[in-house]
Amino acid sequence: MGQRRRDPVEANADGSADLYEIANWEPRSTLDRFVHWLYHVGLWALRWLVIIAALAILLLQLLFGSLGALGNQPLFAGMALLSAVPALGLAAYIWYADVTTSEPLTLLVGTFLLGVLFAGFAGLLNAFLGYPVQAIGSGFGLVPFLGQVFFFFLIVGPVEESVKLLAVRLYAFRDDRFDAVVDGAVYGAAAGLGFATIENALYITQNTEMVTGTLNVLAEGGDITAVRALAGPGHVIYSAFAGYYLGLAKFNPDDAGPIVLKGLLIAALIHAVYNTLAGPVTTVLATLYDVNFLVAFFGFVIVYDSIFGLLLLRKLDAYRKAYKRAHAPAESSDQRPERTEFDP
Repeated sequence: MGQRRRDPVEANADGSADLYEIANWEPRSTLDRFVHWLYHVGLWALRWLVIIAALAILLLQLLFGSLGALGNQPLFAGMALLSAVPALGLAAYIWYADVTTSEPLTLLVGTFLLGVLFAGFAGLLNAFLGYPVQAIGSGFGLVPFLGQVFFFFLIVGPVEESVKLLAVRLYAFRDDRFDAVVDGAVYGAAAGLGFATIENALYITQNTEMVTGTLNVLAEGGDITAVRALAGPGHVIYSAFAGYYLGLAKFNPDDAGPIVLKGLLIAALIHAVYNTLAGPVTTVLATLYDVNFLVAFFGFVIVYDSIFGLLLLRKLDAYRKAYKRAHAPAESSDQRPERTEFDP
């Protein structure tokens, strides 16, 4: 942690004088205790207000939106769960790669659930800001693809990575068991898994909710489930990057803001580039090699996620090596064999 800055009076005092409300402060009077209580109650209320708002959005989607199909058609729920398996595997590996103490299940599950809940915020912001940004970016329809690029880089990437990081910041980050920089990557991955799970469910239900009959649902939903299964690990990678820098910020409070911003920029950039390239590159590959669209998409995702997944694992490996060096038993002088007069 960074050293607390001190007023010149406090820095040069001999400790004998009471500097309350001169150079330092602590809750002493009734008013002091009241404002101290009021501040922390306000933070607590704000956190719960955010969670309740996110829960309300999710309930509305279940009752009146496409997510309601999950209860009406069990196959949709099964497809959604199946589509989350690759992302779950990657998140589990990042958890396994944590060389420090294992993270408690309560924090992991809580972060996952917040990732699920906060996806609603991203959906609203994407919808609310998407049209004007795309219109401006495309010159009001003159260059449609440019509008999509603006949308991905200015809205989707920053918004989705911010809400996933909020899922970590609001709960796990505040816990004393978040006690190492690398923990940020683990909880970031958990938030990304939660986000990917609910996003997959939305895509699957929106694309198949009008289909009837088990065989038809399987036929229509199979491809979209496969596509979402391939896209899910990306969310884990992006938010693990952002989470790692959030962990770095926790232990470097003097530069916490720039560090968090760096992590968000990296995650949002990787995310936006993926969204921008996925469609065109897949189309080119499918046309060039005369293969199925899903096969081409699979090839693109494998290459793209492998590049950034390996970069993430290199960062985690660098932390692991530094951790092991720092905890290697120092060779004390009394453990070394005594030199004799014959030793060189």
